Amino acid sequence: MIFTQYRNSFRWVMIVISFIVVSLILWKTYEFFQHFKEEERIKMENWSFAQKDLLKTNNLDDNIELPLQVISNNTSTPMIKVHVNGSYEFNNIDENKAKDTAYIQKLILKFEKENAPIPLIMDSKLVETIYYGNSPLLNKLKYYPLALVLIIVLFTAVVYFFYKSTKNATQNKLWSGMAKETAHQIGTPLSSLIGWAEILKSEQVNPEYITEIEKDIDRLKTITERFSKIGSATTLEPLDIIEETIDSYDYLKTRSSKLIEFEIITPKGDIIVNLNKQLYSWTIENLVKNAIDAMKGRGKLTVEISQLEDNIKVNVTDTGVGIHKKQFKKIFEPGYTTKKRGWGLGLSLTKRIIEDFHNGKIKVLHSEKDKGTTIQIALTRAY
Repeated sequence: MIFTQYRNSFRWVMIVISFIVVSLILWKTYEFFQHFKEEERIKMENWSFAQKDLLKTNNLDDNIELPLQVISNNTSTPMIKVHVNGSYEFNNIDENKAKDTAYIQKLILKFEKENAPIPLIMDSKLVETIYYGNSPLLNKLKYYPLALVLIIVLFTAVVYFFYKSTKNATQNKLWSGMAKETAHQIGTPLSSLIGWAEILKSEQVNPEYITEIEKDIDRLKTITERFSKIGSATTLEPLDIIEETIDSYDYLKTRSSKLIEFEIITPKGDIIVNLNKQLYSWTIENLVKNAIDAMKGRGKLTVEISQLEDNIKVNVTDTGVGIHKKQFKKIFEPGYTTKKRGWGLGLSLTKRIIEDFHNGKIKVLHSEKDKGTTIQIALTRAY
């Protein structure tokens, strides 16, 4: 119960902690990268000192073993040594590409951006300048943070989808089991009511009473079919959405408060949409009932159907208390309700019917405090 109450806060805490952990890892990786780069700088400066020692050596008998060893040890860092006369030498660069002067110039500019050039000065004169780039290992290390972030994102996505699929599977079992049990429970008294209706007919009761009883029996049959379909595979058939909406709308209109002004706006002609008759009518009834509750039995309720090419919109608008923007998505969550009584399943069920069974969308299109709310269903026309 406590976890459910503070679920959103817990999620945000986990997100913040994850962000801090990732930031620390990236920062430490950056520090390591900079440290490694400094090590390469020291290596290149030592290489330049060795080069200077070689240039100073005039006697072949001088000990040049150490400078040569230092120079020969550089087998990874790409470098270009430019003399004052404009000629150049290179190391750890593709020989075929290095023959192209334009390529060398581009490489020099690139190396200048990566690392500060090292001037070689002898007797207070500039002899040559050493330009060097990042070693292959350093270049690979540069992309390590991106790879790390990608791994973390993928891991998070796997955990999220696993959690979501598990949660959805549990909810589906709950929905199916509860729906089938409800249909079963209604079925028993419904059979008795049908029998009693037949007995009343034989007792010559006022036919008008029998007609109204039969309407309610048919209504119970419809409710039973709805619940049984929730727990089973749903079949859709091409139906006129205008006709189906009006049927559900009219049923509630005749049984609602006279203080509510009902209005329905539809285009001319038929609009064929793949629907499940029972479940779609359940959706309209849920939305209309919620609108009536929001108006506390007094106000104006408008159902409007519109079509733009293949996109069909059904808007249910009331003049009730309105919904805060933070609640636009919450109202469709199972168990969420602002009423003192109720399970908070109506709009959640409606969302499931529209999005899972009819491949449509449902959302709060607009709401303003004490002025009303518009909930919109979006479906696709069938051909």
